[in-house]
Amino acid sequence: MRHLLLECPLARQAWHETLAWLRIPAPIPTQELSLTDWWNHAKEDTPPILRKALKSVSLQVPWMVSKHRNSCVFDNATPSLNTLLDSIQDEARSW
Repeated sequence: MRHLLLECPLARQAWHETLAWLRIPAPIPTQELSLTDWWNHAKEDTPPILRKALKSVSLQVPWMVSKHRNSCVFDNATPSLNTLLDSIQDEARSW
């Protein structure tokens, strides 16, 4: 699960692009930290006005990566960073 959500190239790029899109100055999660530990460190470097977005992203990106993976495995979808990022952004706008 760790590989899927934090370490695979598609997930890492999704983290990078989503944090950049929201202008959150946190580094992407790394394999050295759990997602909870990353979030605790990232919120210290994130301005208070962006912390709500950081909280949302810490839940949303893993959820959307997992959904995208399931779509590829069970529905024969093609892995696509653009499709994943569009889904993340659409979902973020609805929150």
